[in-house]
Amino acid sequence: MSLDRIITNPKIMVGKSVIRGTRLTVEYILNLLGNGSTIADILDEYDGLTQEDIMACLLFAAQFLRETTFIPLLESA
Repeated sequence: MSLDRIITNPKIMVGKSVIRGTRLTVEYILNLLGNGSTIADILDEYDGLTQEDIMACLLFAAQFLRETTFIPLLESA
């Protein structure tokens, strides 16, 4: 699976990562999946989108999390 399906361009969707050739953000696709939509549901709703596009969104998110370090903020007393 190639991440070349996902692009980030400051002129498209204010720089959010999108599926190439669309204005569908990775965030939006992940939100749909997280709220119970199936891949089939999404493909039915968006003509031209492929299963590979959706899988690329998942892979992109996994790679982002793998490469990102989260530092929790400590609560002050």
